[in-house]
Amino acid sequence: RVQLVESGGGSVQTGGSLRLSCAFSGLSGCFYDLSWYRQAPGKEREYVSRIFTNLSTTYADSVKGRFTIFQDNAENTVYLEMKSLKAEDTAIYYCKTDGCRTWSGRWFDFKYWGQGTQVTVSS
Repeated sequence: RVQLVESGGGSVQTGGSLRLSCAFSGLSGCFYDLSWYRQAPGKEREYVSRIFTNLSTTYADSVKGRFTIFQDNAENTVYLEMKSLKAEDTAIYYCKTDGCRTWSGRWFDFKYWGQGTQVTVSS
């Protein structure tokens, strides 16, 4: 069973930085497709960033240039480096996986979410 555990959330002032971590486990020898989402109070969950199995990345327009997603396969962890934080970045941040690909190219399709970590940005 695949598990995702987020950490690194906290409170920070406007303009500050935080690094979120998502430790993943489950299928060994597999390159995971991983994403970050967030949900602000009273709003729907929204996409933030994604790193594909070939390590290419995408970002939501609202965070482009401020957030960076990267992965450490040796540590089985994906990170979200957040800089120049704004009040509107306040949300619970969730890690998600949509599957993984083995060295031989076999794709395992599944969807799992982490439990989330709170990020609060205040002036």
